[in-house]
Amino acid sequence: MNSSSKKFNNYLKKIIDTNSLEHYIPNIIKCFTNLHLSKNQYLVERGKVCTYFCYIEEGVLQHSIDIEGEYKTTYLALENTSTSALKSFKQNLPSRKNIKALCDCSLWVIDLKKFNELLGNNQGFQKFYHNLIENQIFLIDDYRINLLILSPEERYNQLIENNSNLLQQIPLHYLASFLGISSRHMSRIRKK
Repeated sequence: MNSSSKKFNNYLKKIIDTNSLEHYIPNIIKCFTNLHLSKNQYLVERGKVCTYFCYIEEGVLQHSIDIEGEYKTTYLALENTSTSALKSFKQNLPSRKNIKALCDCSLWVIDLKKFNELLGNNQGFQKFYHNLIENQIFLIDDYRINLLILSPEERYNQLIENNSNLLQQIPLHYLASFLGISSRHMSRIRKK
């Protein structure tokens, strides 16, 4: 197993979270292929069908929507996480959002046919997907609550505390958009 697939293997183990299903992991990895996205290249563009579910081995993918010519960041998919325009991917519908590489990205991707085969035949992948979706629901819930109860400064500090490397990887206007604050306000917060 090369170091690349070892990282993916460890990620799957962590999400599956049970030793009794670890023997399914090699078959899961075999169904994924490597894909490189250069900075500013899209995994999917709004209006097109998302053809991949992916694991991000290296890099950051920005989920964004276009509101009257202004792109708003709705999510930042970081290294060692999974992402997709899931509704588009699973239901073969045009995506309502863009997913773009903010830097060069190394991904492990799977198409819908193989994804569904794994869901139907691989207990390890079934557990992985269940746990992944559950964890995402927890994150979305926390994000929504934090948006309502935390000040912009508190949201910024929490983001930096949990992901200190983001300032080196992601331009500030993307972080500001993700946090629901203006770039000008973000500059004032950073000066403090």
